Formats: sequence, C-alpha cells, structure tokens
Amino acid sequence: MSAADARSISELVDTTSYPLADPANPLWWTAVSRARHDLRTDGCCVLPGFIHPTVFPALARECATVAPLAYDEIETVNAYNIAIDSALPADHPGRIAMRRGNAFVARDQIPTDFAIHWLYRSEPFQRFVAACFGLVQVHELADPLAGLCLNVITPGLEHPWHFDTNEFAVSMLTQEPEFGGEFEYCPNIRTAQAENFPAVRAVLAGEGAHLVRRLVLRPGDLQLFLGRYSMHRVSPVQGEIARHSAIFAYTERPGVVGSVARTRQLFGRVLPGHLAAEASAVRVDALLD
Repeated sequence: MSAADARSISELVDTTSYPLADPANPLWWTAVSRARHDLRTDGCCVLPGFIHPTVFPALARECATVAPLAYDEIETVNAYNIAIDSALPADHPGRIAMRRGNAFVARDQIPTDFAIHWLYRSEPFQRFVAACFGLVQVHELADPLAGLCLNVITPGLEHPWHFDTNEFAVSMLTQEPEFGGEFEYCPNIRTAQAENFPAVRAVLAGEGAHLVRRLVLRPGDLQLFLGRYSMHRVSPVQGEIARHSAIFAYTERPGVVGSVARTRQLFGRVLPGHLAAEASAVRVDALLD
C-alpha cells in the first residue's frame, strides 16, 4: 500500500468504522463479516456512512458538476436488455417493454482527481471490496467508459427492472431525490442454471410484490450487490432533484471490456478497445442476457 493510498482513504472514508488501510483491525473484519453475511442471505449489503460526513458534500458537488455530461437517450427495453422484437413466446417476460430513462457519465468524462476516482483506484478499497464478496482479488473493469461511471436519473424517469451483466456491483448514492428513486430488488429470483421466467413475469406484471424488497439508501452509503441473479430497479424519481449514484465496476478476472452493443446503448459511443475485445468475449453462464 502506498502512502498516497493511505492518505486518500483516511481523507475520504469514515475510517473509525471502516479502517480500510488496516485489515488487522477487528473493525475491518466486523465490516467484512457483516457484508458476507448480508450478501449470502439477501444478495445485498449496505454499509452506512461509508464516506466521512465532513468530506461527502465536496464529493457530491464534484459528481454534480459532471452530471450534465450524461448520455441521456431514453430507450424502450426489457429486463434482459435484448432486442424488444426478439422472437419469444407470447408469455415470455422478455416481451414486457419498459422505458429506461437513466443516463450515464462515462469514466473518461470524470476527472481523475475527483474523490470517486481516488476511491475506485485505491488498493485498500479494492482489497476490502474483494474480501466482502469473498474473493481473493478484484480488478478494475478494463472498459475505458464503464469502469467508473455516474448514474443520473432525472425527475420523471426511472431505471426499470433488469439484471446486471456482472455478478457483483459496488455503488454509492451521491445525491438523493426529493421523492421516489427507491432501490427495489428480487433476491436470487434466478440462478445460473434456471431463468425462473414465471416469477420474473409476475414481478414485471405487478403481481409479484411478495418477491420484491425495498432498500433505503442515504448519500454516502456504500452498496454491495449481487445483481446477476437478482432482478432490480430504481423506481421513478419525483420532485425537482435528480438521483446520482457512483458505480465502481470491478471484475474477478482482469481485462474485461463491455460488449459493443451494450456500450453503445449506455454511452452512445464505443472506442477501439470495445471493437477489439468483442471477438474474444467470454460469458460466465448461458442466461438470456
């Protein structure tokens, strides 16, 4: 660990509760053990007040300055992010269309001296995240656009039901809306071996309320989530204030780059690295998306 890493962590994180630079500290293991338990039982963990309260306002302001750069193309999608005109059975949940209104600021639009960039690149933070997910190591997503991004949902819009491409996700709310914008999820509604289309269809049709959990997030909380098998959404944002969330994208293996189609959908552009990586892309399972 470099001195710069330790200094950045101590400046950003509430190290009294989360001593990231000191894995030998019992509180480090307390946080890791809690995260592992929550992820194992519920597929989701929230570490409240992760960012030090004296630092968080400046971090939030930085994110707000780049929020207007977000690619905000509104699209009609389904929960699997496949073409909505795909040849599917009449009762298939992939035939249920939704409006996706969340927008993304790409990594190359976020200045490297911003606090969220410091945190994303920090070795102690990466080691802590890996431990929480029970992994030996995590790697920064090699994708030059999706590795670190800011998710922006303006009033009147939402991020509809979907599954993540990656097995795990790390995010932090940096600006909460006046109303709405709740994180909702269906823990382990599918597995790597079974899509469980009837349950997915029930939730999408508004008939599976018993499968849905709602999470209260506060700015500065760190969220760890297993989104590959748990369908989730952010409900419509209401009021006058947009919802901002930083997404820290890590992978279990190095060199992972997003697909050309998905990258263009989220960011409105692709780079040469995406085209080069497309030919050697490897999937972790045979699920629809």
